[in-house]
Amino acid sequence: MAKKRREKQEISGLSSAQAESHEDSGKTEILKESPRPSQGSARMSLLILALIFTCSASFMYLVYRHFPELSEDEMEKIKIPKDMEDAKALGTVLSKYKDTYYTQVLVAYFATYVFLQTFAIPGSIFLSILSGYLYPFPLALFLVCLCSGLGASFCYMLSYLVGRPMVYKYLTERAQKWSQQVDKHRDHLINYIIFLRITPFLPNWFINITSPVINVPLGVFFIGTFLGVAPPSFVAINAGTTLYKLTTAGEAVSWNSLAVLGILAILSILPVCFQKKLQKNL
Repeated sequence: MAKKRREKQEISGLSSAQAESHEDSGKTEILKESPRPSQGSARMSLLILALIFTCSASFMYLVYRHFPELSEDEMEKIKIPKDMEDAKALGTVLSKYKDTYYTQVLVAYFATYVFLQTFAIPGSIFLSILSGYLYPFPLALFLVCLCSGLGASFCYMLSYLVGRPMVYKYLTERAQKWSQQVDKHRDHLINYIIFLRITPFLPNWFINITSPVINVPLGVFFIGTFLGVAPPSFVAINAGTTLYKLTTAGEAVSWNSLAVLGILAILSILPVCFQKKLQKNL
């Protein structure tokens, strides 16, 4: 009887340990808990995404239809900058019309920046540099932070609506790893997002499209993005004041600016460290 009782206790202990292990893994591996979407679901999501992109591109067309009448040479320079030469050419045209058509130029800049951020299209770094050339520093910094926050939030909402099947299909493993990190920092998520925006550990597009899948709240996501992009934007905008001295985007970042970004990244996470230490002592 005693032997049978010991065997039952061992089995019960093993079962409870397995249950605890399963519970812990369930908290971190959110993607595994949800049912996987079918191939048709992923295809439908791509079609919806293409439709939304087409509507957004049409809106961009309407914005530029209300732009001042340009010469053929100037029209060739109105494009998303791919390098510093494109940014300089675009800056030349916009600065020419900025004072006379202030609202049109500002709306076109704002819409273009948000469009690039929403669909994770490269080129926003050059627009950040360009803002320092076109506008006073406080306005340029606020404009870049707002565009980044709104564009990233729109990308978040797109991922929430139609991106989940694609995340399951192409980014499952990376999203699961980040989900585990988010669970560790769930109590101070704003600080963690600010830290990630300052540092290059995760690409911005990856943060944008996976955040809704792993249940990062939209309000926290927007605030963290708005504040987190400020330090890198500060560097880019400051470089934009000497736009025509730059030949590559890399020249906008110096060793001093990297040191400042590193210090700001540490400062963003310090409150969390102090909070953990205080809780441990208490």
